[in-house]
Amino acid sequence: MSQPPYRAEHIGSFLRPREVLEGRNVDEHIVRLIRWQEELGLEVVTDGEFRRESWRLGFVSKVAGFAQAEAFGNVDLQRDEAGNVMKIGSAPVAVTRIRRVRPIVADEAAFTLAHNPRGKRCVDPDVYPDLDKFFDDVVAIYVQEMKALHAAGGRYLQLDEVAQTLLCDQRLRDAVKARGDDPERLIDLYIELINRIVRERPPGMTIGVHMCRGNAYGKWIAAGGYERIAEKSFTKLEVDAFFLEFDSERAGGFEPLRYIPKGKRVVIGAVSTKVPALESKDELKRKIDAASRYVPAENLSLSPQCGFASHKAGSGLTFEQQEAKMRLVVETARELWR
Repeated sequence: MSQPPYRAEHIGSFLRPREVLEGRNVDEHIVRLIRWQEELGLEVVTDGEFRRESWRLGFVSKVAGFAQAEAFGNVDLQRDEAGNVMKIGSAPVAVTRIRRVRPIVADEAAFTLAHNPRGKRCVDPDVYPDLDKFFDDVVAIYVQEMKALHAAGGRYLQLDEVAQTLLCDQRLRDAVKARGDDPERLIDLYIELINRIVRERPPGMTIGVHMCRGNAYGKWIAAGGYERIAEKSFTKLEVDAFFLEFDSERAGGFEPLRYIPKGKRVVIGAVSTKVPALESKDELKRKIDAASRYVPAENLSLSPQCGFASHKAGSGLTFEQQEAKMRLVVETARELWR
């Protein structure tokens, strides 16, 4: 395919080599990672998020006005297959007016593009007595960064959107209500904020949104199918593509895809980055077939359910397991869409 999303996709992050974790030879390892992705046959490559501590801190750490505070409430909890529950270590808090003072990912993208010719109550009320002003600043920062990415040569943008997907989980909806918020109002708000950003896209830029349930350290925050948010999120988000998790029973069935508007693309995240077991091609093909009952097969693609390293510590998989899973995505996509 000449336009993204491509048939074989991924979510961006990959396992960090030890030297990268130690802050040594990062550029060299990114170039190696780019070559590895090209050798696998991927049509879109990233820097693996090697310069970030985690998927979200790549944004928070570069925007002036944020500080780190201890995570709070019953929303910031991660779970694993053994039933263990762990509180997320920290949460960003806006302690002054937030503003973009330097590139967030545009400089990272420029380096990657240069080496690949083919070319993501936390506000002090004294700072933002009117929360709408905070969201205006957030939108402005994203728009500035999106335009900087375009100027650097970026034409394919994937936004991470966890907030809406967390509200598929009744436990988290209850936690949100307990703190005085309305889950449905929040979904409407998140959709409108993303749309305000997307409407400012430069010409020729494709934008997708990745909607997962938490992935750091191979754990998750939420469980539950997309049904609770699908009618609003899928029909109202003005993006070109949806990157959705379908790797486990926690993700539910494919029925919510009936709300995907005609012509929009859906990337089926059917390969788990949480567990080392390698899925079979037949299993992946069955999932694509099931999804095609709601979205035409020509509008579908295949990917892992999330990144392999949402946090720099990784997810417990080895580099060999990561390669086997990405090779499986590429080979299965080639067989499905010959």
